[in-house]
Amino acid sequence: MKLYKKEGNIIQILSFPDETVEKGDYLLIQDNYVRKALIVQVIDVQFANIPGIFEELLRSLPDGGEQVKGEDFDPLEIAPHITYIQDARLLRCKIRATMENEILNPNSSWLPSRSKSTIKKMSIPTLLKLAKVDGKLPIILGGTKDSMLLTIDASSLDGRLNIITGKKETGKSHLSKLLMLNLVGYGATVVVFDLNGEYINLGVTSDGKRNGYYNKIHVLTPSKNFKVALKQLHLRVLLNILVHALHLPGTSTREFRHMWQSLKERDNLTLHELGEVIRNWRCNNHVRDALFSRYYSLVNSGFFTDNVAEAMLLEERLFRAKKEGGAIVINLRNTSSMDRQIVVEYVLGKLVELLTNWKLKAVFLFAEEAHIYLRETYWDDIITRMRHFGIFTTFITNQPNTIRENIYRQADNIFLLNFTNEHDLEAVSRAARADAETVKSIAQDLPPRHCLVLGKAVKDFPMVVKIKALDIKTMGETRLFFKDMN
Repeated sequence: MKLYKKEGNIIQILSFPDETVEKGDYLLIQDNYVRKALIVQVIDVQFANIPGIFEELLRSLPDGGEQVKGEDFDPLEIAPHITYIQDARLLRCKIRATMENEILNPNSSWLPSRSKSTIKKMSIPTLLKLAKVDGKLPIILGGTKDSMLLTIDASSLDGRLNIITGKKETGKSHLSKLLMLNLVGYGATVVVFDLNGEYINLGVTSDGKRNGYYNKIHVLTPSKNFKVALKQLHLRVLLNILVHALHLPGTSTREFRHMWQSLKERDNLTLHELGEVIRNWRCNNHVRDALFSRYYSLVNSGFFTDNVAEAMLLEERLFRAKKEGGAIVINLRNTSSMDRQIVVEYVLGKLVELLTNWKLKAVFLFAEEAHIYLRETYWDDIITRMRHFGIFTTFITNQPNTIRENIYRQADNIFLLNFTNEHDLEAVSRAARADAETVKSIAQDLPPRHCLVLGKAVKDFPMVVKIKALDIKTMGETRLFFKDMN
């Protein structure tokens, strides 16, 4: 390989047929005089556009694509050299770091000698060691192309905003389960908004046996084993539900606050009494209608109850998960859109309440297809205000354009699976910790279950990894009609 030219932070390298280099590979450009080196990543492989090569190709196929029969007359024996030149490749590479005395520097202003430099492939383990991608809490994501394991540290997810995205059936949920289970294994408290019931059997192996996570996965299904009594609710949490999930107008909200205080003073906070107060309260008929409409939404959701015995205190489950690490899976599979928003508002409000009072240290929140149930203003709320409270979010979606640009700008880690749609790739490429050219070039060629990891987890050295398999009972597979007919 020979250094050809540099444009900005793009290095072009001439590669010959006997040198096997692919997209995503890392190369080390070593300048032997100054003992410095550039670390670059191949983002595209092209044929070298050598002057005269087009005419030479045309001459080699004089009969419209069929070779002329008979022996070629080549007294100077230059045919092998011409073939060698025809197959030469041009590697477009992105500068990732400068290395001096085994210390990495992100500065790319230094340029090695064109004539005296040597170029060789750099193994992923060597790069990971130099970048110090290791730690006391390893999470094995899977295998790299050179058959080595890619391991990140769980602390790289701590206090971070993470995004897992890719088109359908590429393995997004599989990767999120892998990260979640490892966090639980290290004693973290995890809350999952499970839209499709994919996480409910994480405590069971593929053959139906209990695994080591069985007692750490707590599945809560709204209106079944997850109900709330009004007596257990803080007024602020209920107002959030009424305003943000049920869109109660401001005037009606003020009247509801007075009604709540009246019931609380009489120690009579029940659904039945709340309905009676709304019916008999002196207020405008439009206000009463608005309140009744939201009241019946609360009653019909089945999420609220007057029976304290069947109510479940979310904090008790969270405290249980806090002791040894555990996951609270909120199963929203058969929950209507409106009821889903009510439950999400309640859970987030309760988490903020517990974290504000330091009853919980921190929570890792995994939000599957969050764009479906989180109101738009919550995007900023979760990644800024709630992040300071101790809610560290991982968004999982196959529609990256539904996540606002400022979210990508603040994302610390992006786990990108295959995308072929240019608009989807354009949305992801806005992330501050990724460059558009790398995202668009490498992500399009990723096979299923392969992931491009970007961000702090890999110290800003983009890595392609095949996600390792999990021995758990899969619940997220697409139901097929013709599956058993082959």
